[in-house]
Amino acid sequence: MSSYELAREQYATLGVDTEAAIDRLKNIPISIHCWQGDDVAGFENSDGTLGSGLAVTGNYPGRARTADELRQDLEQALALIPGNHRLNLHAIYLESDTPVARDQIETKHFQGWIDWCKSQSLGLDFNPSCFSHPLADDGFTLSSPDAGKRQFWIDHCKASRLVANDMGAQLGSPAVTNIWVPDGYKDTPADRVAPRQRLKDALDEILTEPTPHNIDAVESKLFGIGSEAYVTGSHEFYLGYAIQKQIALCLDAGHFHPTEMISEKISSCLLYVPELLLHVSRGVRWDSDHVVTFSDELQAIAREIVANNIEDRVHIGLDFFDASINRVAAWTIGVRNTLRALLLGLLEPTATLRQAELEGDYTTRLALQEELKTFPIGAVWDEYCRRQDTPVGPSWLTEIKGYEAAVLSKRSS
Repeated sequence: MSSYELAREQYATLGVDTEAAIDRLKNIPISIHCWQGDDVAGFENSDGTLGSGLAVTGNYPGRARTADELRQDLEQALALIPGNHRLNLHAIYLESDTPVARDQIETKHFQGWIDWCKSQSLGLDFNPSCFSHPLADDGFTLSSPDAGKRQFWIDHCKASRLVANDMGAQLGSPAVTNIWVPDGYKDTPADRVAPRQRLKDALDEILTEPTPHNIDAVESKLFGIGSEAYVTGSHEFYLGYAIQKQIALCLDAGHFHPTEMISEKISSCLLYVPELLLHVSRGVRWDSDHVVTFSDELQAIAREIVANNIEDRVHIGLDFFDASINRVAAWTIGVRNTLRALLLGLLEPTATLRQAELEGDYTTRLALQEELKTFPIGAVWDEYCRRQDTPVGPSWLTEIKGYEAAVLSKRSS
């Protein structure tokens, strides 16, 4: 008897159908962030220097320098990741022979990405890039007191929504367009209200035009480098705004206090907003964007989604960038861990646990929760990978090492 068959029998003793879990997992896409592959440099004919409180550390060889190289690296990662997924693209990843101002971007500048996603059977999500730009150097974009600068970023976000709408229409799957701005003060502000009023007014103008193939989302942050004392787009600001506008709210796992977990927020927020976008990341001290590991919080996030049957209302995206390790491996580790966490949630006897809880039998609830920790999820995960024709266990690392030797090591710095 195979290890999977043994695992299937063991889970069945708790009323869990491993086949149903595998079938359900196949239909949960992860939006894979393009910016891990090139250290958030982009292709808008700039020098790729980051700003606006963003930083990538490390100098591991093999960074993608062109859109073709980035797509090549993504194809390698996708070959090692089971399931059908999406690509998450920032506006700075446009393709053009001549410089294009961000407020002038059009669908044609991203058609190469749309065509590639179609060839790979991927959905596509999008983000305006309100950072690393001369008009963001003072720390403000959509909430800038300078009307000209503010209008530039408004127009950029408007253009981004139209591009995303075309992406969704061409691919037959709505694009999630997420707006995040780095606006804030390093030290204590004298006026907390005016920047937020300007941000609200800017967002109102941005969201005026209907985009039926686009899902709007807004993303908060507690603090950033250079905005330690005050961030205009706080959680409270965007929660209220998303409720008022009935748009998606983005919860980034690295954008809250280290003791604050987004897994605790999912059920509450979904009572008031129609959809959530999750940026699954891993905060370490002040840094918010480490490669996702199979942590307790990742497991809790995944469990909230599948235990409550809200996959259709929660869009799962990843958001980390690490230049200290092989970048293709970083994608592979992060996505496989996220899928493994979802599988763990799918293998939970949720109905049994909830019935025990409803009856006040907290002994049974705790006992089963603890026993499940040593149930053989690994055997079920390996079977899922096998059926998806992707490497089982750590064998994917051999392919990564081969790709590094054949491709990445030959790229100049």
